[in-house]
Amino acid sequence: MRVLSIIHVLLIAGMAAMYASGSETAGGKTVHQALAMLGVAATEAYAQGSGLSTGEGQGEVRLIVIGLDLSKSNPLVSDDIYARKVADRVAAMVAKLGFRARVMVRTFGNYDQGSNAFRFDATVSSRYQPDQLANDIKLLISSTPALVRKGTWSAQGKTNIVGFLENMAQVIDCSAMPTTIILASDGLEDSEYGRLKNANATLPSPDSDLFAGCSRLEILGIGRSAASPTATKRLRDTWQTWAQAAGFADFSGLNDW
Repeated sequence: MRVLSIIHVLLIAGMAAMYASGSETAGGKTVHQALAMLGVAATEAYAQGSGLSTGEGQGEVRLIVIGLDLSKSNPLVSDDIYARKVADRVAAMVAKLGFRARVMVRTFGNYDQGSNAFRFDATVSSRYQPDQLANDIKLLISSTPALVRKGTWSAQGKTNIVGFLENMAQVIDCSAMPTTIILASDGLEDSEYGRLKNANATLPSPDSDLFAGCSRLEILGIGRSAASPTATKRLRDTWQTWAQAAGFADFSGLNDW
């Protein structure tokens, strides 16, 4: 089932989330057609997925975990233009993957499965080419504000970034293949672990082997809701320290790109 049919079922059934595997096509409908049927607008450029440079299946065999922050502070849930910007960047990474590479998409915010039960797992193959997967991922991410407006996904009151990462550490194996985690998030942890909107707030030190062997943690939109260069720098420094302590080989926190 491709992302287009996930969106279709989500909106038609009014479900909050659904598990799907990216191993089958979705009844012949294009992503654009499925969204149009459901009243979720998509531009023709996004329907066609133009401009993606792909590795034609010969790219890197890598696991990419994509976490979509649905907390109310994150502009991803409300700003269509910004959601498209995030979608373009993430899709470009996915398009360059090779056969046997994997992509996982999850949502996070509140710390309960009822709020964030959405699951999408896909493997790049001859049946699900990297450009197809990248186009589907692009349209899913760019449709986040529309899915929230429809009530399919809910904008959430908490931001459990550390809790989400701790849970993901239990289900991925960075020794099996190079692994990158991409968070579409403003980086404003708001949980039992800390409230980073406060200038003197910190994060607890992670277990040093939590993400041992993992290649990279990338936060797209860090400090975006704070609208302050000093706050953005503080958040970037805080998450870089946490990522290095958790075992990531590299960290990137982008406010804009």
